[in-house]
Amino acid sequence: MARLGEGGDLLKCSFCGKSQRQVKKLIAGPGVYICDECIELCNEIIVEELAETAQTNLKELPKPVQICRFLDEYVVGQDTAKKALAVAVYNHYKRVQSQDSEPAGKKSESSVEIAKSNILLVGPTGCGKTHLAQTLARMLNVPFAIADATSLTEAGYVGEDVENILLKLIQAADFDVKRAEKGIIYIDEIDKIARKS
Repeated sequence: MARLGEGGDLLKCSFCGKSQRQVKKLIAGPGVYICDECIELCNEIIVEELAETAQTNLKELPKPVQICRFLDEYVVGQDTAKKALAVAVYNHYKRVQSQDSEPAGKKSESSVEIAKSNILLVGPTGCGKTHLAQTLARMLNVPFAIADATSLTEAGYVGEDVENILLKLIQAADFDVKRAEKGIIYIDEIDKIARKS
């Protein structure tokens, strides 16, 4: 049975004007109502805008010199590491960008394939390895997740497993999987694993 408003008239969505009988659910707010259909439409608009924002970020990929200058503003010293990271990050996102621009399964003969690479930062405690990675993620506006290698286990019985690391990244991306695909995973204390085995 439909509820009636204060004036005795049927409740309506404040956005589309549909009555309570025409929709599945009508949610009440202070003096306003919104139906499930309008909520769905708003959600689709937000998802589209977030996807467009993520795509435009990669289209405006800064050059290695710009990345290095940005890192100079936030990280003191470590010039060699900053230059190497700037070039590696630029190449990585250039590769991601070129893969995104080509239709699935179709590669032209003229397309250049950029090799995938990971980055290993080595240095004493407190020299800024984590800070460099976090600053890069902030500059590129990509999600960032840190995992401690000492707590990782192959099967995940005792510590964390790979799925937990990916879950952290997806959470950092506000559960937007497309955005998480372009994120950064930082595995800390990896040298401790070598000492154990």
